[in-house]
Amino acid sequence: MIPELGHFALAMALAFCAAQMVLPMLGARAGDARMMAAGQPLANAAMLSVLVAFICLATSYAVNDTSVANVVQNSHSDKPMIYKITGTWGNHEGSMVLWVLVLTLCGAAVAAFGRDLPSVLQARVLGVLGAIATGFLLFILFTSNPFDRMWPPAPDGQGLNPLLQDFGLALHPPLLYLGYVGTAVTFAFAVAALIEGRVDAAWGAWVRPWALASWAFLTCGIALGSWWAYYELGWGGYWFWDPVENSSLLPWLASTALLHSAIVVEKRGALKIWTVLLALLAFALSMLGTFLVRSGVLNSVHTFAADPARGVFILAMLGFYIGGAFALFAWRAPSMVPQGVFAPISREGALVLNNLLLCCIAAVVLVGTLYPLFLDLVAGQMISVGPPFFNLATLPLALPLIAAMALGPLLPWKRAALWPVIQRLWWAALLALGGFGLALALTGAKFWPALGFGLGLWLIAGAATDIVDRIGLFRQGARIALTRAKNLPRSAWGAAIAHAGMGVTALGIAGMGLASETLVALNPGQSTRFAGYEWRFDGVRDAPGPNFTARRADVSVLIEGQVAFVMTPARRTFPIGRMTTTEAAIRTNLMRDLYIVLGEERDGGAVLRIHHNPLAPWIWLGAYIMALGAGVSLSDRRVRVAAPNRRQAAAAA
Repeated sequence: MIPELGHFALAMALAFCAAQMVLPMLGARAGDARMMAAGQPLANAAMLSVLVAFICLATSYAVNDTSVANVVQNSHSDKPMIYKITGTWGNHEGSMVLWVLVLTLCGAAVAAFGRDLPSVLQARVLGVLGAIATGFLLFILFTSNPFDRMWPPAPDGQGLNPLLQDFGLALHPPLLYLGYVGTAVTFAFAVAALIEGRVDAAWGAWVRPWALASWAFLTCGIALGSWWAYYELGWGGYWFWDPVENSSLLPWLASTALLHSAIVVEKRGALKIWTVLLALLAFALSMLGTFLVRSGVLNSVHTFAADPARGVFILAMLGFYIGGAFALFAWRAPSMVPQGVFAPISREGALVLNNLLLCCIAAVVLVGTLYPLFLDLVAGQMISVGPPFFNLATLPLALPLIAAMALGPLLPWKRAALWPVIQRLWWAALLALGGFGLALALTGAKFWPALGFGLGLWLIAGAATDIVDRIGLFRQGARIALTRAKNLPRSAWGAAIAHAGMGVTALGIAGMGLASETLVALNPGQSTRFAGYEWRFDGVRDAPGPNFTARRADVSVLIEGQVAFVMTPARRTFPIGRMTTTEAAIRTNLMRDLYIVLGEERDGGAVLRIHHNPLAPWIWLGAYIMALGAGVSLSDRRVRVAAPNRRQAAAAA
């Protein structure tokens, strides 16, 4: 009964979303207030319907209903309850229900919090969101129904992919989807503005909080996925330039550019066409990532499905939504007269440079990801584009981007002189050069890690300089500076925190450039010296789990002959999934990670791979600091609350 209720709820959601797609659009075209107002209750009804379907699917997983094919394929009665629940979205069908749930939640949020929007604009935004949700609900119901029954019911399930049985990865898809769907909202605002033929400062103010929230969730989702790969896959790295990793990075790069460009639209009324284009690109890249992950054209540990029929359906949606939006853009863009003239050296100019570099990096990543697929399709040749290409191609673009990040916030709007800004950053430059020189000396003249240290310090010091300059710390008394700091807009604090977080991540990446590893085979009682520690192998023991068996090693880490701590790497064997996974043991003090992986066992001994990763935790710490900065900015009412209704503003004037 519960699966049938969930299936019916999806069908009802399809009906509500189809009505949400049509009625507000027709009302906006005809000027019918009642039809436009219908978008709000329809968005709420669609959200409640999808929520009911999601709860029904989660309940089927919780009770291990083996009459539901999706549960049989992705769950098992022995699986811990937490992973039964998170397994709801740990598969293709369930993840698509989660996607649509987040999309309809955003539609309901636009209906609830967009009451100050012009009624025509809100109606069109809700209409576009309804159209997107309609496409995905059709995709679910016709190609990926999570409530399909099987008869007779299976005795038990086949179990979740053991690699996905992890709490970190359980949180990764919801965060990532919140980011992806946030790009759908900005896309809807862009399409609505193109239909209306008008983009102004108020539009930039409405788009900016959605772009900021989307960017924050994407940042957290990508960081969490990177951290999961670091500790779960056992290879000791944080980013492999996997095609599916790249598919999440691409919308993040476009969203970063969109966020900065929306500021220019809001503050200066400039870059309107460019901002609309970025809003379309961000969602297009999100859709492209969805196609790559679910079409079967990529082989990756991250992929959900390998079904060409599903890929064709998503490709058709990609052509309809993105192709239609870009055709509308080509038609309307010439009528959007550029405003807000500014000099090349200005804050607007710095943000334009930021946009260009981010888009160039995105283009490099896109070409490197898709070129092997096209070459295989056209010439039948299989090639691999890996880290060497991406590192060499993106580094020349990332360096000027980081260098300009500290300068941009200090430049005045419209027109600026560069030398006074450089003078205010003298101590930041001195700190960066000192850090570069010190790192060069301590690392044995390793240039690139030392440069990374210098750039990370430059970003952090530049963010601090921005705040110091705004509050006039050295120009006025401490009491006045403290008062100005309290009154400083939280959006300014948020921007500085986010830039500093990028600096922390840069320091972590530079530290990983100094990482070292060793591979040793030890018998019980034997030890080896590495990274200034003595590593003693004490043996391997059995450690049964709820739905797996494990072989766990005990490795004592000694300092000056005394046991400082014990690390326990393991290998888990899942009999149902017929898979063995690696569980790395990590000991961190935030300044470095000691990382050890258990390999094959040999004649009572075992092979151990030991890593020493300086500053590794800073990579993810910096990402969460960036997201924190976005949260601080969103807490500023001037950013969070939509601009006044244009009609009301005109009437008041």
